Amino acid sequence: MLSTIEVLIIEDDKRIADIHRRFIDKIDGFKVIGSAYTGEEAKDWISALSPDLVLVDVYLPDSKGTDIIEFIHEHSPETDVIFITAAAEIEIVKKAFRRGAIDYILKPLTFERFKDSLQSYKEKRNSFASEGTMHEDTIRFLWNVPQTPAVTAQQFTPKGIDAITRDKIVKHLKSSELGITAEMLGLDIGVSRSTARRYLEYLVSENQAFTELIYGSVGRPERRYFIKTT
Repeated sequence: MLSTIEVLIIEDDKRIADIHRRFIDKIDGFKVIGSAYTGEEAKDWISALSPDLVLVDVYLPDSKGTDIIEFIHEHSPETDVIFITAAAEIEIVKKAFRRGAIDYILKPLTFERFKDSLQSYKEKRNSFASEGTMHEDTIRFLWNVPQTPAVTAQQFTPKGIDAITRDKIVKHLKSSELGITAEMLGLDIGVSRSTARRYLEYLVSENQAFTELIYGSVGRPERRYFIKTT
């Protein structure tokens, strides 16, 4: 099962930091581990906890968020960065891009923009959970490269079904010899049970999977999903 993504908020305005925290509380798979209001506080948090993700403003009382990235590269290289800022100067945006920021969100932000950014980050992060080689479509997704008509898997899936997530679930089903419930799948890949069920039912409708009711010794039977092998 993929672990919860730990987030550090770096924002000098405590009211905005609290808004970010409340936004994160509404998104599955993320947990705020702390808030820093200055660059020095941020460095202490990063050194002590090495968060998975940092949400950082550009202008802090004692430094710039772009300088925090350099500190992260040196002291916590596995930490990713998303900027949330009102700064739109070309030099600052360019510096954030060249230093590897995952996203750059301009204030004032909406919850939908915030949610889209974090969910996209989670999908990209989850792409690294498997072993072996990575499909070209996934690599293109990691670098936000638009698919060409010849290779766009999304063309063949209805609204609400992401091709990368679908392929990940198919792969997971192939490794589940005893079948899997929607709840089990959701826990394994880090999505809600309703989302897992939607993808599983889609695979059944496409004749890629089938279901069986498994009766245990007590309680109601479980609806398990199996990949079709022929």
